[in-house]
Amino acid sequence: MEKETIFIEVFGNNPVIRVLDFLITFQLFDYPLTEIAKNSRVSYSTLQTFWDNLERNNIVVKTRRVGKSDMYKLNTKNPAVQQLIKLDWNLIKGVEEVYA
Repeated sequence: MEKETIFIEVFGNNPVIRVLDFLITFQLFDYPLTEIAKNSRVSYSTLQTFWDNLERNNIVVKTRRVGKSDMYKLNTKNPAVQQLIKLDWNLIKGVEEVYA
């Protein structure tokens, strides 16, 4: 079993947090929903239950269309998302300081 990230450890192991964790970690890239689900270890049907909320709140943005797939990524222009990214880095730094 993979060790959970500090972000998941702190905020809980639930589908929304798992997806946010994946998108924060790989924020430079865009992915189709199927890959986001797979890499977040969330079922596709579960992802669909909250994806519209992430889009509606500008947490994620559609970047392009490849074939029949829409590609999405974290909306790093959103101030709330910027704070999540900053929080993730601060959590990581805090853990590193404890073990230094």
